[in-house]
Amino acid sequence: MRRTALGGMAVRFQLWVRIFTLITGFVAATLVWAHHSVAGVFDAEQTFEITGVIMDVEWINPHVYLYLDVADGSGNITPWRLETLPTAFLRKGQITKAMLSGDGEPVTVTGIAAHKDPNLGWVHRITYSDGHYYQLGTEAQSQTSTFPSQ
Repeated sequence: MRRTALGGMAVRFQLWVRIFTLITGFVAATLVWAHHSVAGVFDAEQTFEITGVIMDVEWINPHVYLYLDVADGSGNITPWRLETLPTAFLRKGQITKAMLSGDGEPVTVTGIAAHKDPNLGWVHRITYSDGHYYQLGTEAQSQTSTFPSQ
């Protein structure tokens, strides 16, 4: 059986459709893997309350990160990385990067700790020294436990 030019084009078209579908599926799977669930990284049973100074706000997707320096009683500093909502959610709530910064004043953060990283947390609430706060999530439990700095 002899192929016609038209039949060859149809086979080539089907091949390109399959390749496109494969690449699209791979890209989608990569994006889904990159955007983890909160429960996959953080332990809702392990709440914390820490006080420190926000050193940096990383306003990126898929989540905004706060970098907090927490001092213990001896003055030793432990850096914390705190993850929170996506930029789009914060913008919708009219919260900006500058509003989160804290201007070098101490802030108190409550949230839930990561399963594996002792200095990584998911933010529920940030309270600033003047008393205003941003509620960015729900409290996992009514009581919080304080993590000692390491």
